[in-house]
Amino acid sequence: MATPPPASARHLLPLSLGLFQGALLLFFALFATYDEPSAAATQEEDGTRAVEQLPNLFPLFQDIQVMLAVGLGLLLAFLPRYGLSALAHNFLLLNVSTQWALLLQGVRHGRLRLGLHNVLAAEFAAVTVLISVGAVLGRTSPCQLLAVAFCEVPVYLASEWLVVTQLGVRDVGGTITIHVFACYFGLGVSKALFGTERRPAHPKETPTPRSDLLALVGTLILWVFWPSFVAAPCQPGDAQHRAILNTFLALSAGAVTTVVASSLLESGGKLSLGHLQNGSLAGGVAIGALADVPITLAASLALGSLSSLVCLLGFRFLTPFLARRLALHDQCGIHNLHGLPGILGAVASVVAVLVASKDTKRCQLSHADGSGVGGLLLVLG
Repeated sequence: MATPPPASARHLLPLSLGLFQGALLLFFALFATYDEPSAAATQEEDGTRAVEQLPNLFPLFQDIQVMLAVGLGLLLAFLPRYGLSALAHNFLLLNVSTQWALLLQGVRHGRLRLGLHNVLAAEFAAVTVLISVGAVLGRTSPCQLLAVAFCEVPVYLASEWLVVTQLGVRDVGGTITIHVFACYFGLGVSKALFGTERRPAHPKETPTPRSDLLALVGTLILWVFWPSFVAAPCQPGDAQHRAILNTFLALSAGAVTTVVASSLLESGGKLSLGHLQNGSLAGGVAIGALADVPITLAASLALGSLSSLVCLLGFRFLTPFLARRLALHDQCGIHNLHGLPGILGAVASVVAVLVASKDTKRCQLSHADGSGVGGLLLVLG
């Protein structure tokens, strides 16, 4: 568990937060303004289209707010003596990281034209922080968590720009850019803070029925709103529709597979609530890389089931192995929920691209052959 800060550092948190908020206020006063494309559009159709997108985007934005502030906060409340702190720190990091990402967006472009898309992009950056700190949950002070946020957000923005903009990788649900990145950044923070320290599990780390119930409620909230998280970056229309359907199928298959696998892995055929809290969400992590791609519905179901199975096997075998051999501390099991399913989703997206490329070449060859035969028949006729 986290130790109380010394008396000399008692005012460090409010002082640092006050300075940060003051600097942000100054930046917004000088360099930020509303992004109103309907007023700035040179053509009336562009302005009308921008205004019409708001009713479609705002409900998704609300869903994501509930996911991050309530769902993820409750999911982190599985430690019985750290539930209130987990909720409070999650809420604080969400706000600080989002504002920090907005400021960095403005610095990058010279001026911040604030719109709902900017806020969503900033909240996606904040998600990486909320995931990463799960590796060191209960063992760090609020000031250390803020330091992680200030370091991680710019690194995430740079990596997201490299992967999506420069390399052209499609990742609407953040499987690679958010989940995989946040997982290994968090594990790196854990290794940097605790090194080769090995310690047995503390009795206070054992969840109680009440803390497990809170975490399960958080899981249910995340499960319900996860399709909105994946669909928000998609283009409205068919792509967004596919993203919602594929994500729902992956989550649903993952939930059923979690119950089956947990009952087989646990002694006496009992269902582990820890497995249910994490395995039920693994499908949403894996499907994000290809959620808007027209894959088959069976592929979404299969990916959801496989990702949940990988997640549970990671909790059962890989986490103890890494703790024993590498002294790697992962309090929330982010490697199993975000890292392994994220890698699986990345591999699945590569396979989907290769299959699509092969089908495209086959269609082109068939079209060429058909044109040749048709031309020959026309000449002979």
